[in-house]
Amino acid sequence: MTTTLPPARRLPAAAWGQMFLTEARMIGRDTSGLIIPIGFPVLLMIVNGVSQGGNQTLPDGSTVMNSIIMPLTISMVVALVGVVNMPSFLAMYRKYGVLRRLAVTPARPATILIAQMLVSLAQVLLGVGLMMAIGVMFFGVTLPASLGWALLVGALLLAAMYGIGTLIAAVAPTVNAGLAMGLVTFFLMLALGGGFGPMANLPEVLRTIGESLPYGAGNEALGAAWVGEQPEAGHLAALGAWALVTGGLAARLFRWS
Repeated sequence: MTTTLPPARRLPAAAWGQMFLTEARMIGRDTSGLIIPIGFPVLLMIVNGVSQGGNQTLPDGSTVMNSIIMPLTISMVVALVGVVNMPSFLAMYRKYGVLRRLAVTPARPATILIAQMLVSLAQVLLGVGLMMAIGVMFFGVTLPASLGWALLVGALLLAAMYGIGTLIAAVAPTVNAGLAMGLVTFFLMLALGGGFGPMANLPEVLRTIGESLPYGAGNEALGAAWVGEQPEAGHLAALGAWALVTGGLAARLFRWS
């Protein structure tokens, strides 16, 4: 049976605000989903900063903390929020019929996606801000030398991770399946993107694959921007391609019920 939806109308600002607050409350109530994407990278940054000599100066004049640890852990926050948290939330909305019920209100299901992305962005900014504050106070972290490139890489990294996250949400049949697919994708990208050791130590084939995935490309591009260099075009292109392809597939395959 085909369901005819009421005509779409422009939502008032108050409705958008209410949707945003509702999303924020739901994420706030999910303790593990709130703490892990921020707490794990922050803990990893502190442990590596202490045990790996974060203040050690590299031959190019940068420090280990600025050129390696900060890009690595910031990419981790974005990946955990976009690839692990977002799909499980959207799959849960589908399971409990939230999306289907929204489909018969003026607030089209797309509204909840936008609200979800805005709340996720706030979560990412909170995590990055916390890491920067701790890094500046205790480990001599500075802002990226090429701040403009760093912001561009950050935007592309967000788009690529959100694209993967919405694609997983589009095809995952259950909440557990969405969480499992997100975790497998996250750890695969982490392993090939420098999360378990320098990418230079990987065999050439694996290193090439890792640099073509969002985590490795974002990690390398952020590291370059942090020490004042222009990121490689290949890394920027990889992030843009992942955002376009996965975002397009997610829009085509997404199921509201």
